[in-house]
Amino acid sequence: MAYCSKCGGEVESGVAFCPKCGQAQTGGPMMQTSQSAQPGMSENVAGLLCYVLGWVTGIIFFLIDKRPFVRFHAAQSIVVFGGLHVLNIVVGIIFGAGFMMMGGWGAFGLGWVLYSLINLVALILWILLMVKAYQGEKFQVPVAAGIAQSFAGK
Repeated sequence: MAYCSKCGGEVESGVAFCPKCGQAQTGGPMMQTSQSAQPGMSENVAGLLCYVLGWVTGIIFFLIDKRPFVRFHAAQSIVVFGGLHVLNIVVGIIFGAGFMMMGGWGAFGLGWVLYSLINLVALILWILLMVKAYQGEKFQVPVAAGIAQSFAGK
């Protein structure tokens, strides 16, 4: 049994590429294929980048990348961070209008607490989801994952 020079994985004799990392193997017969090997971004890096700018990069990767892993993370980014963004806007409108109409600082303080709590949840999810995507895990946020899977497909 031969070993890959790049990743160290076992490669059967006569195989042109490593099954783990895709590195071309020397010494074996090279097969001509109709598809050219396209260098590109690995799935885990693309999954991480789906979360970098929240729902914005989620939309970008959802439109340009067709791999199921990346599409799931892009869809989850859109659902999670888009939903939190809309929630922040609603909280701002409701408590801002309440402050303007009633002139009370109590409603404004409660609105500020909710707004800060939503931002804290967003920060924690942002870091967690980027780390999990980079590790190659398909981490699912409980409510958002079902919605994301429904429009990402598969």
